[in-house]
Amino acid sequence: MSAFSCAGFGGFTSTGVILVLFILLVIVSRSLFI
Repeated sequence: MSAFSCAGFGGFTSTGVILVLFILLVIVSRSLFI
C-alpha cells in the first residue's frame, strides 16, 4: 500500500509539473499575442 501510494504520488508530481509548465506557456503566449 505504501509503495503504491509513493509511486502514485511521484506520477502525480511529474504530471503536475508538466501541467503547470504548459499553463504558464499558454498564459505567456496569450499575453504576447494579445
